[in-house]
Amino acid sequence: MAFPEILDARSLRQGIDGFVNQLVIDYADSLERLSQPLLTFLVSVEQLLRNSPWYLVIAALAVIAWFGSRRWTLVVGVTLLMLFIGVIGQWDRGMQTLALMIVALIMCLIVGIPVGVLMSLSERFRKVALPILDVMQTMPSFVYLIPVVMLFGLGKVPALIATIVYAVPPLIRLTDLGIRLVDHSVMEAATAFGATRRQKLLGVQLPLALPNIMAGINQTTMMALSMVVVASMIGARGLGQEVLAGINRLEVGRGLLAGLAIVALAILFDRVTQAYGKRLQYPKQGDK
Repeated sequence: MAFPEILDARSLRQGIDGFVNQLVIDYADSLERLSQPLLTFLVSVEQLLRNSPWYLVIAALAVIAWFGSRRWTLVVGVTLLMLFIGVIGQWDRGMQTLALMIVALIMCLIVGIPVGVLMSLSERFRKVALPILDVMQTMPSFVYLIPVVMLFGLGKVPALIATIVYAVPPLIRLTDLGIRLVDHSVMEAATAFGATRRQKLLGVQLPLALPNIMAGINQTTMMALSMVVVASMIGARGLGQEVLAGINRLEVGRGLLAGLAIVALAILFDRVTQAYGKRLQYPKQGDK
C-alpha cells in the first residue's frame, strides 16, 4: 500500500529550484566578485607549487615534517612519498591537488576554529550549530554540489567551496570539545589570578585544547583529500581528474597511478598532522 501523499513533492522541488534560480539571477555577479579573492589565492598557490623546482618543494615539506616531529624517520618518509609521486609521473597534477588541499585547509582553519570557540562559549549557539554540522557531515557530497555549481558555475571555486563544506565539521567539533575538556580547576585558578575572559581563552583554553584542535585538523585534512575525485567532476584539476579520466575511459593504469599518488598525499598529511598533535600533547617526548 502506497504512502499517502501529504505534500506535493513536485511542487516542493519546483519551489526549491525556483528559489535557487532566483538567487543566481539576483546575486550571480556579487557571488563572482566575492569568490574572486579566493580564486586568486588558489591560483597563486597552485602556480607557486607548479613553477617551483621539485627539490625545493620536497625540501620545504621535509622541513615542515622535521619541525612537527623532530624525527628523521618522518622526514625520510615524507621525502620518499613525494619522490614516489614524481617517479610515477603525477608530479604536476599532484601539485594542483596539493594547492587545493592547502587553500582548503587554510579556509577551514579560518572558519572552523572561531566557530568551534563560539560553540564552546555559547550553549544556545551550540544547539543551533550541531544539527547543521550533522547535516553537513551526513549529506552526500553530490547533493550540495548542485547548488554550489548553480551559484558559482564550474571551476576551481565551487570545487574549493564544496571541499570546505564537507571537511570543516570535524575541526569545529573538536575545537569545541577541546575547549570544553579544559579542567575546571585550571579555569578557577586563572580566574583567581584575575584573568579576563579573553585572557583565559587565549592564554589557557586554546593552548590546552591544541591537541584536540590538531586532531580536528588531521580529520579535516583527510576529509578534504577524500573530496579530490568528487571535486574533479565540477572543474577541479589534479589527481582526481586523472582518476575520473581513468574511470571514463576504462584505463585502469591511469586511474591506479593517480589513486596511488592520492594515497601518498593522504599518508603524508596524516603523519605530519599527527606528529604536530603528539608534539603539542607531549612536548618533551617529541624532542627525543
